[in-house]
Amino acid sequence: MTQHAYMIGSGIGNLAAAVYLIRDGGWSGDQITMYGLNTHGANDGDTVEAYTKEYSGPKLANTKGFLAEGGRMLNDATYENLWDLFRSIPSLDNPGQSVTDDILDFDQAHPTHDVARLMDKTNGLRISGKNSYSKMQFSMKDRALLTKLMMMPEKDEEKLNDLSIAEWFKNSPHIFTTNFWYMWETTFAFKKESSAMELRRYMNRMILEFSRINTLEGVTRTPYNQYESLILPLRQYLTDKGVEFVSNVKVTAFDFADTALRDDIIVNGLEIEDVVSGKKTKIKIADDDYVFDTNGAITDSASIGDLDTAIVENKEYAPSAALWKQATEHFYSLGNPDKFFNDRPQSEWMSFTVTTNNHYLLNQIVRITQQQPGNALNTWVDSNNLLSIVVHHQPHFKAQKENESIFWGYAMFPRENGDYVDKPFIEMTGREILTELIGHLNEVDDSADKIGDHLDEIWQSIVNVIPVYMPYASALFNRRAVGDRPAVVPEHSKNLAFISQFSEMPFDMVFTEQYSIRAAQLSVYKFLGISQSKLTKLHHYEKDAKILARAMKTMFR
Repeated sequence: MTQHAYMIGSGIGNLAAAVYLIRDGGWSGDQITMYGLNTHGANDGDTVEAYTKEYSGPKLANTKGFLAEGGRMLNDATYENLWDLFRSIPSLDNPGQSVTDDILDFDQAHPTHDVARLMDKTNGLRISGKNSYSKMQFSMKDRALLTKLMMMPEKDEEKLNDLSIAEWFKNSPHIFTTNFWYMWETTFAFKKESSAMELRRYMNRMILEFSRINTLEGVTRTPYNQYESLILPLRQYLTDKGVEFVSNVKVTAFDFADTALRDDIIVNGLEIEDVVSGKKTKIKIADDDYVFDTNGAITDSASIGDLDTAIVENKEYAPSAALWKQATEHFYSLGNPDKFFNDRPQSEWMSFTVTTNNHYLLNQIVRITQQQPGNALNTWVDSNNLLSIVVHHQPHFKAQKENESIFWGYAMFPRENGDYVDKPFIEMTGREILTELIGHLNEVDDSADKIGDHLDEIWQSIVNVIPVYMPYASALFNRRAVGDRPAVVPEHSKNLAFISQFSEMPFDMVFTEQYSIRAAQLSVYKFLGISQSKLTKLHHYEKDAKILARAMKTMFR
């Protein structure tokens, strides 16, 4: 009988697992079935209209323009699995090239160099002086505690169980007023309440980027949004190989085998619901089949508004985590989803996408920030919501017209009132969010002819502003203890793997495509008996004396 793999969730982790089964395991595509609620997943980017046609899509009055719920930075130095995987995926735009070739060629032609990383009402652009964004602003206590955290051996991670970053730095809260923290917090979406354990991993894995966190020169950008640049080529490759994609369905329960001591984890069935018709079916899983589950997705339960409509908060517990939770009721060793999906203040933030019908607003932002599109983040450090924007290289979408501009932004603290719109960010329409942003731009505009003097021109250019509330956007950074995340292939599991940002692997860091792809490779190799020595090799820059010396020098900058 032919083996089969069942993928629960159609995000980058399971797409990668399917590639590894085919490329390294010798499977054929027709042995793989991919179940998903929609086609976009966390690595998104499309027209607003396309989103409204998804099962979980919003019903909006204004469906014009484009939407990107989020965007993750890539990194040439530390995304080893991503580059290896996408070398096997043909480019959709350049015949004969791989997706990896596409991205690295684009990045070489459009390198990132941020010149307006931090801004505030008093100093404007923090380009020079004592508050220059090139200065980390550490105290000796800050340095000592950060170094101590970084140097902690991996075997001692348990000492950081349930410890927040704020608790680790309780004797030096000064660090949260430094340029370093503002840049680190908004580059990676950490909060003071986030996990000190994960910060330790980041300080090790991203130590190469520590010395250039102010310019973000280590950021590698895709030619277009990540849905079109990464996900669509993957899906096309797998479709061409014969993989079956089933959308508008969710897996609601595992059926586990009743083993003698209830210690072996064997999935012998799945309960599946068609979310359009409501029809429920059961699928039998053979003993030699494999199940790959996305146990948690950070875009679950997202709520979307438009130019004149605020979001309506979706209070639903994350569907992907609900399935994980059902598994934990059978086996105590599968972690604790509530640590990540039951604390919205710790994990929530909001994003917004602006579409304009000309380049007037984009050119105003370029003038004020003194940097061209494609140069990463601009953050207002004294904004109530901790507001940031990213003006991508244009076009950011393939369907974007020559006259259109797109940019994206996010607010780390959506429950706080705006500085220029007197209501919580989460209650703002797209129009009010843009009003808030223009207020901040106007404050740092040092010209006599300020952006605030041109509101008529700006509003005439606006096609749409799409706010997105994501209750679990930073859930992967929530405080955790060892054991709160299940192993990628749990002990005693015969056919169930967890591929997500909420599974446990040594060394690597979450909120990266790298983490999901690494989990995919690890699970496939373990199930198929491929030697772990053949796993993609990871760099250990934290052991490189030159890089450590550079980091130490940066600490005193």
